[in-house]
This record gives sequence, structure tokens and C-alpha cells, in this order.
Amino acid sequence: MPTSPSACSTPNIDRLASEGVRLTQHLAAASVCTPSRAAFLTGRYPIRSGMASPFNLNRALIWLGGSGGLPTNETTFAKLLQHRGYRTGLIGKWHQGLSCASRNDHCFHPLNHGFDYFYGLPFGLFSDCQPSKTPELHRWLRIKLWISTAVLGLVPLLLLIPKFARWFPVPWKVILVFALLAFLFFVSWYSSYGFTRRWNCILMRNHEIIQQPMKEERVASLMLKEALAFIDRYKREPFLLFVSFLHVHTPLITKKKFVGHSKYGSYGDNVEEMDWMVGKILDALDRELLANHTLVYFTSDHGGRLEAQDGGTQAGGWNGIYKGGKGMGGWEGGIRVPGIFRWPTVLEAGKVIDEPTSLMDIYPTLSYIGGGIPPQDRVIDGRNLMPLLEGRVSHSDHEFLFHYCGVYLHTARWHQKDCATVWKVHYVTPKFSPEGAGACYGSGMCSCTGDVTYHDPPLLFDISRDPSESQPLNPDNEVLFDSVVKKIEAAIKEHRRTLTPVPQQLSVFNTIWKPWLQPCCGTFPFCGCDKEDDILSTAW
Repeated sequence: MPTSPSACSTPNIDRLASEGVRLTQHLAAASVCTPSRAAFLTGRYPIRSGMASPFNLNRALIWLGGSGGLPTNETTFAKLLQHRGYRTGLIGKWHQGLSCASRNDHCFHPLNHGFDYFYGLPFGLFSDCQPSKTPELHRWLRIKLWISTAVLGLVPLLLLIPKFARWFPVPWKVILVFALLAFLFFVSWYSSYGFTRRWNCILMRNHEIIQQPMKEERVASLMLKEALAFIDRYKREPFLLFVSFLHVHTPLITKKKFVGHSKYGSYGDNVEEMDWMVGKILDALDRELLANHTLVYFTSDHGGRLEAQDGGTQAGGWNGIYKGGKGMGGWEGGIRVPGIFRWPTVLEAGKVIDEPTSLMDIYPTLSYIGGGIPPQDRVIDGRNLMPLLEGRVSHSDHEFLFHYCGVYLHTARWHQKDCATVWKVHYVTPKFSPEGAGACYGSGMCSCTGDVTYHDPPLLFDISRDPSESQPLNPDNEVLFDSVVKKIEAAIKEHRRTLTPVPQQLSVFNTIWKPWLQPCCGTFPFCGCDKEDDILSTAW
């Protein structure tokens, strides 16, 4: 491997694209990870499973010791294929919850959602997982809590002044009560936020904790080793392997081998390491003569986070011509993601599809390929992509797609059946800060409600001609403005009729940290272990 820095190089992902079908308008169902992954796994908008939040603070699961998660009555594509005789494995990030009522019930665990094998992070990867990084989880709230603690702690100290100065008598009981209140306030929040790395950043194999806290610099190598071992173990039978990379997400943890390799800084280095891992997996399929019999799918759960900065450089990725990014309900930059399908004996190499498609489509597509029967007792929002991928049809089955920010519908798009035009309306958009910026740098992530702009009439774009959403249309420059808006509003009304009330998995109660649910290797609260004693080859 060359040692001199070069442009960001992704030969293996490029190979996938050239040998497969590229989807240029591939869309996530949410612009943050937990709801997006819930939709991907179930083929349903996250609001249908309760995996969408009404709050700006808890847009995703924030504690592994919380009680929310992907409901057990939801059927994932892994469970569908498991019932058809496939061996199913998840390597990497889960972030769909863990336990419901007790520490070890693991009701939301991947093994209870159709996966035969799990190795990875039951939560996710945050800057809090690295002691040297600035905390990411509720950073501004934690600053306010520290200030509040300092203020409360000053009260008993200030009460000592008149007592010792003999200005007026202050009973010791009063001073002790205020001191106790300050101490209890501190303990109440520091018991969770003060140990975020130990509570959230753990590594598991199936139901067993093998590292707490995890050694983040080794995780990528261990994940790749497990992925290749899974392929080797089940290469003679049908298998589903979901490799959920930790890459291109802050913190950008990259092996020394790739540090400084890209001229695009730490983010480029991280991309190139991920590409190398993709190449190792593709090589394994080639070596076992499985490539022609294997559908490979490559995507992301949302767009780059523009607010993530590291010393003035972009650490969360960039979204090209697409406006906005992670956390922004409807702007293309937060929801338009890569989409590549490769199946050499079935799909035409180099084919490009510009039709709107969704991550939710993987559910009915895998069901069709595997011969499974999707549940008939619920709405499935995804569509089988095989007719489009194989060229049997030229038009996407998605006429309308709805883009939520938490539980709030911000945006909708209409793909006209009789032409290639794709209209998109925004009813709500985030307020960028500082004013005129392209993201919410002031708060760290844009809000879904409150600090937003409501549009009546809505903003309208023709994204088939204006994918960067830079030229809003109005009745003066678009004769179809009123008819398009009315058509989309009618579709929204019909969509809302299909929604039914469900338990809110991201409610305040479900997302707060609960000591009795905290996974622990050892004796709580002194949790910690390292059972991963494999010696990694220098080739890794």
C-alpha cells in the first residue's frame, strides 16, 4: 500500500458500483440512526413501530440501559429469512435497544429479532466512547447540569459566611440540608452521564459481554475477522450477513495503517479503511466461489453530519450538492444515501436507476428473493425492487414518500407516474445557526420542532431538475404549483389514515437511564471486563 497521501480512494466500493446497479435517488426513512435502522429492518416508517421521537433531545436511543427498543412484535427481514432456512448474522452496530424489564431479559436483542449470531455493539459509536474526545451525548445539557451543580454547591458555602461572621444565626441543619440536596442532584445525573463510556460502549458476542468498555481501536479488526469467519462457517448453505460498519461516523477511529493515507484528512482515512474492509469481504466471496450466487447491498442509514467538526475540519462527512445533513428531516443531504446492488448472474453491471427508492425496500426485496411471506396484518411501506433492478419495469412503485423528523412530517415527495418529474414539498424546515449557515452549528443538531420554520404555502421543488433544492417554486413561476400541492396533501391525508397508535419507544421514560437495566460484566456498578483475548494477525 502506498505510504504517500493521495485522493480519497475507494476501489472496492467503485468495483461494487461498476459490477452492480446504482440507485441515485436512494432514500433513508429518517435522518438519524435509530429510526432509520428500524425502518430498514422492518420495511415500515419508524412512526409505525413507535421508533420515532416527539422530542428534540432524544431522537435516537441514548442509553443502553434504557427500556425502549424495536418492539418484539415487529418482524425484521432477518426473521423472515431465518424462517426460510437462512443462517443470519449481524456484525457491528445494532442501536435498536436491548432490555425491557430486567438487565438480562434482552427482549430487543438481535437474537430476538431473527439473527442467529451477533457480534458487535448493542448500542452505537459516539465520541463519548473515546476518553480523549469531547463528549457528544447531550453535551449542552451536561454543561448546564455542571453549572447547576456548582450553583447548588455554593449555597451551603454562602450560608457559612453569615454564620461565621455572626451576622445572623444559620442552623447547621439548614446548611447540611442544602449540601445534601446539592450532592443528591449531582449523583442523580452524574451516575449516568459521568460513566457514559462504561455504560454505552460495550462489545458483545450473542448475549455475552466480552469487553466493557470496549477497546475501540481494535473493534474494526475484530468485526472484519468475525464477518469473514461467518462466511466461512456458512458458505455451503443460504446465509444473510448484515455487516453494520462503525465507519464514517464520529469518532473517526482508524487503524494506523490508514492514518494520513488520504488527503481528505481523518474522514478520508476512515472512508478508505472501510473500503478496504469491503474489499476483504468481496475477496472472501470470490475465494469461496460465492460471488455469482450472492446479492450484495451497500448503503448508509443517513447523510453526513455537517455539525461534526474536528479542529476546524469536517469530521462528519459532506453531502455534495445536496442541501442539509444528518438530523434534518427533509433536506436531501440528510436522507439521500448511496445505494448499490450487485448480483452478477442476475443484475446488469453498470446499470444506473434514477427512480426514487428507499431503504425500506430491502425488506420486501429480500422477502421476494428468499421466498418468505411478509406479515399480512400490518402496512409494509417498502416495495420489492427486483422488477426495477432487473429492468422488467422502468418506473419505481413509490408514487409518494414521506419524510419525518421524529414524529413530525416535515416533507413529502411525489413521483408522477406518467413522467420523470419528482416534486418535493417542505412544510417544516430547520432554522440554521448561525443565520445563513448550512447547518445548525450553534446547537450541534437541528431541531424537529420549536426552533424551526413553518411554511404555508409549503416550499416546492422539482428535484428531478433541481436536486440541490436551491430554486423554490411558487405560483408565479410554476403553473402547476397549486395542483401539485393539493395532490401531495391528499396523499398525506390518506397516509395518515393508515397510522395507528403504538407505544412510544423513545418516550422520556423509555430513554432515561435505568440502573436495573444497565448491562454489566462483573458486579454492578463496578462493571468491566475484557474476554476478547484473540491475537490478531499483523496482516490485520
